[in-house]
Amino acid sequence: MKILWVKTDFLHPTTRGGQIRTLEMLRHLHRRHEIHYVAFADANAEGVERSNEYASRCYPVPHRVISKRSPSFALQLAQGLFSSLPVAGMRYRSQAMRELISELTNREQFDVKVCDFLFPSANIDDMSSWILFQHNVETVIWERYVEAARTPLHRAYFRLQARKMLDWECSACRRAAHVIAVSEADEQIMRQRFGVKHISWVPTGVDLDYFARPKAAPPQVYDLVFVGSMDWMPNIDGVNWFFAEILPLIRAQKPDCRVAIVGRRPPASIVSLGSDPLITITGTVPDVRPYLWQSAVSIVPLRVGGGTRLKIFEAIAAGTPVVSTTVGAEGLPLRSGETVRIADSPVNFAAECLDLLQHQEARKEMAARALELVRSSFSWEQVTRQFERILENVAQAFQVS
Repeated sequence: MKILWVKTDFLHPTTRGGQIRTLEMLRHLHRRHEIHYVAFADANAEGVERSNEYASRCYPVPHRVISKRSPSFALQLAQGLFSSLPVAGMRYRSQAMRELISELTNREQFDVKVCDFLFPSANIDDMSSWILFQHNVETVIWERYVEAARTPLHRAYFRLQARKMLDWECSACRRAAHVIAVSEADEQIMRQRFGVKHISWVPTGVDLDYFARPKAAPPQVYDLVFVGSMDWMPNIDGVNWFFAEILPLIRAQKPDCRVAIVGRRPPASIVSLGSDPLITITGTVPDVRPYLWQSAVSIVPLRVGGGTRLKIFEAIAAGTPVVSTTVGAEGLPLRSGETVRIADSPVNFAAECLDLLQHQEARKEMAARALELVRSSFSWEQVTRQFERILENVAQAFQVS
């Protein structure tokens, strides 16, 4: 097949779950198909230079996404009060991308076209011949921001953005030729809330060989580890919640508990936690695997989020047992007490962490069960084959029509 793939970013350096999912699937698709990849280019040349790992041709589009730490972002937030699009969509509107997509679709004959994430759809005039690849249900994320808001002002703004996101996401999903979700739960939400009829789902995968624990396993350095981009609001909220309400309960029984927070661009509120000698805040690291291998338990204390968390499958592939909230493990085929520990209150989350830290055999047994589950069904080749069949079915449907 000849595939047009549109996304907001190139895939290197690979630091976010959505990038990992797209990169791994495109690498497998690229072995069998012709991939034309359109995305915004930033100042880092690595993204464009390495695009030949997953694409036959790439089309970089100049566009600067305003940093959330920039004073200009405050102006963008103010504009979001009056725009029909939510701020999260406004940030990615680009006339240059719109014109390029129009030119390519008029000039080339693509068998199938994929809009990767909701956000690039802001630059596609007619979604009726496109597949929309939904890594999250964005509306759910914003509604959870409302629930977790710190102040009435935050709550009011998040509620406004959630309403705008609902309108936009519902419209995009309905207009697309087909929608692909990343979990059965997300598929059901989009069917029920958006009235989407042409929709499928593919599971999350993991590179089992890459994350496999070395035979000569490194010694344990940390009790608990969190791995995730620290410039993403749900991760920031979850880590702050963990340190404010959960870690004090753990340290009441285990005062020497060591915690590592591994992820790029932590805000000042997270960096300041590193003043505690038992807490490590890494910032960007070249390889997250050593931190997983050197930790007794991986924690996912998320209260906000959507889609599925690759970080859980990566921890499992690394042989590290996981304690997560329900939101953190949402959409994954895991059973609490067997392949993961699930807890949603600070008291229960702390208790699950302490239980695993105190019982090495329980950690090993749960990690082994979880690894067997992932190994049996969730390699990237298996996941990509499912995705590929959906693309082929959509392409055939257009040929018939």
